[in-house]
Amino acid sequence: MSIKNEMSSVLKEKFSPEFLEIIDESDKHAGHAGSAGFYGESHFKVTIISSKFCGLNQIERHREVYLSLHFIIKRIHALALTTKAPGE
Repeated sequence: MSIKNEMSSVLKEKFSPEFLEIIDESDKHAGHAGSAGFYGESHFKVTIISSKFCGLNQIERHREVYLSLHFIIKRIHALALTTKAPGE
């Protein structure tokens, strides 16, 4: 399973998002020190909207995502997050 698909599965299960977008930006980092990654997947941009983020600040939201993806983050170089509650 690709890292992108693995991330999607974990985030859907943990956060039941209203919206989830995972963009693999690894190709934009070719030649960069961390670009090799696992199966060539190294840089990701994630946007997630979930009611599980209601009442949490941005740091708490990011922490929750990092904790849910801890075993994946070890295998990539970069993860950019946009986390929102519905209506934001």
